[in-house]
Amino acid sequence: MAVYTKINKLELEKFLINYNIGSLISYEGIIEGIENTNYKIITEKGTYILTILEKRVNPKDLPFFINLQKHLSKNKFKCPIPIEDKHKNTINLLNDRHSIIISFLEGHQIESPEPIHCYEVGKMLSNMQKITQNLDLFRKNNLSIKKWKQIFSKCIEINNHEFLHLINPIKEELIYLEKNWPKSLPSGIIHCDIFRDNVFFQNNQFSGLIDFYFSCSDFYAYNLAITTNAWCFNADRKFIRKNFELLLNGYETFSSLILEEKKYYNILLRGAAMRILITRLHDQLFHPDGALVVPKDPIEYFEILKWHQENIVIDSW
Repeated sequence: MAVYTKINKLELEKFLINYNIGSLISYEGIIEGIENTNYKIITEKGTYILTILEKRVNPKDLPFFINLQKHLSKNKFKCPIPIEDKHKNTINLLNDRHSIIISFLEGHQIESPEPIHCYEVGKMLSNMQKITQNLDLFRKNNLSIKKWKQIFSKCIEINNHEFLHLINPIKEELIYLEKNWPKSLPSGIIHCDIFRDNVFFQNNQFSGLIDFYFSCSDFYAYNLAITTNAWCFNADRKFIRKNFELLLNGYETFSSLILEEKKYYNILLRGAAMRILITRLHDQLFHPDGALVVPKDPIEYFEILKWHQENIVIDSW
């Protein structure tokens, strides 16, 4: 979450006339996150989140995100519920940008995950797989290796920044990943963005998953790899094996990795690190003026990538 598009009270009040959620009491921008503009809005009938879609979200993909969250919520999965307006629409325009209102989830983010939190995340992840395994929805992953290369090609056009030492290692790693990336593994709908700021807890229990705007159809093990990188390294970029073990234990509640997924898991971990490394590098180099968001440090995921280049987590299985 973040704030790129600024709105005033009058604009928001006019927008809310189309909904049956009561008159506006207050609103505030949510600074955390990097992709879309988000406001917490409080009305006479409750608290909601207004999301204004920015940057990498294709409006044609919005029905996929909406229908996925509706299906998950219908099956008692804890996630935001898209709010329909008076005409049964969930997607509307605000300041010429596609915008959505969703329900507000109680809970808080975990800054320093413990094994108990990783167990809850693994269980949640596999539960989502179970609920969606027969869901007739498909969206191609638009942040595949091909897209990483396109984003990176923009980055190498800039030659006066503090991250120049990353360029050659990224070039070499992209060649390696493209050559070794798996062709076929168990696949389905994945969240693809299970970072700490997208998962809420109450009393150390999972209470909600948000931000489905990277959700797509891809390898289940890739989803687990993204989650591993986000939850199993501490602030010093040290791998926390106990967190990883409990993440897997939770994941095995409804799912399990087959031999081929284990075989390619290190490749997937490196790819998951590369995806974030490149997008963070891009956001550092092309940060919009005036945006109320702090771009995240690409060095964090460069060091995670280097760890995976030197270590194989599958050795402990």
